[in-house]
Amino acid sequence: MEGESDIRRWDELIPDALGLIFRNLSFREMITVIPRVCKSWGEAVKGPYCWQEIDIGEWSDQWPEHVDRMLQMLIRRSCGSFRKLCVFGLHNDKLLSFIAEQTLQLVRSEMSDSLVEEIAGRFSTLTFLDVSCCNKMGSRALEAIGKNCKSLVGLCRNMHPLTTAGKPPQEEEAHAIATTMPKLKHLEMAYHLLCTTSVLEILSCCPELELLDLRGCWHVELNEKFLKEKFPKLRVLGPVVVDDREDYAYCDESSDGTWDDDDDDDEGSLEELEVRFYEGFGEHPEYGWPTSP
Repeated sequence: MEGESDIRRWDELIPDALGLIFRNLSFREMITVIPRVCKSWGEAVKGPYCWQEIDIGEWSDQWPEHVDRMLQMLIRRSCGSFRKLCVFGLHNDKLLSFIAEQTLQLVRSEMSDSLVEEIAGRFSTLTFLDVSCCNKMGSRALEAIGKNCKSLVGLCRNMHPLTTAGKPPQEEEAHAIATTMPKLKHLEMAYHLLCTTSVLEILSCCPELELLDLRGCWHVELNEKFLKEKFPKLRVLGPVVVDDREDYAYCDESSDGTWDDDDDDDEGSLEELEVRFYEGFGEHPEYGWPTSP
């Protein structure tokens, strides 16, 4: 009996400790299982310790009709402490503006140049941005991001191969990146409509680049010897695609996609965020694209 007193009950752990443990679970388990275990676990999962990183990418792909409500609930739960946000298929400008007023990271969104120009000033502390496959935005949006996000060191602007197939190269987006994002260390432009001149401009204006992903950029021709001599620390992927397949796992289909949010009326604010905006692969699910390095 004396030894039992030294064993601490799981439901008596402090919320931040529970939060660290729960973050190893899947999103579905966090939302549908943990709240039903006991009162203390239910309270812990509603707190900010569990939502330092909000990744509902796969879930939002399966339950798009609930994305707006879920995202607002989790942002409030984070109380301004989350560092990463990943969500697919946002189509609501008001929700994008709501996120921008806090902090940023999403996935698969229909953002226009004008919307990005409007909200870019709110992301001054942003360090990583993913706007892959956002077909409605272009060089104006990238220029606005570069001018406002002075700390940006990572950018993903990959495109879907079917979107760019057979189209001529264009230089506007590369020029926007080269002239406004000099601190970039990581740049992904897979299947983008780049040409050799555009890539050389980026290399000359972004001296800190460590990784450049050009897989599927068929209009680009770079001399390997030239790259090793001029940019010895730079790792270049492509244009040849070695592995262009990626399997996407989705939430367990047995889940009903429901959650409890009885007490989620509290307001919160966000301070900084990695940003990922993707616009869907849903039309051509049989095609994959390179896995991020």
